[in-house]
Amino acid sequence: QVQLVESGGGLAQAGDSLTLSCVASGDSFTNYAVGWFRQIPGKEREFVSAIGWSGAKTYYADSVKGRFTISKDNAKDTVYLQMNSLKFEDTATYYCAATIDTHHMGSYYSARGVFDYWGQGTQVAVSS
Repeated sequence: QVQLVESGGGLAQAGDSLTLSCVASGDSFTNYAVGWFRQIPGKEREFVSAIGWSGAKTYYADSVKGRFTISKDNAKDTVYLQMNSLKFEDTATYYCAATIDTHHMGSYYSARGVFDYWGQGTQVAVSS
């Protein structure tokens, strides 16, 4: 069973960049597809981005496409979310999630129910 720990959140101004990290322990990240989700209090957790087990295939929500980049370093058991051109509406708690169901890509991984393992989240606050 894999455990996930996110880091890299913080306070940023609109237009700034932040990089979130998700580190896995207990199992190799090679065995998992990984997603990033975010949540604002009172709202449902929404999909941000996903990456396949090898790191070759990626998928993004329309709201972050062109601004965020997901990447995976299986040697370090780490997934990154590079967030550029941050907007106020990117303010949320960001969660990393993993699934051993790696035989899909695209919108399949935009569903929360696909993922079996979740981190505790890291907060991102963007001031306008």
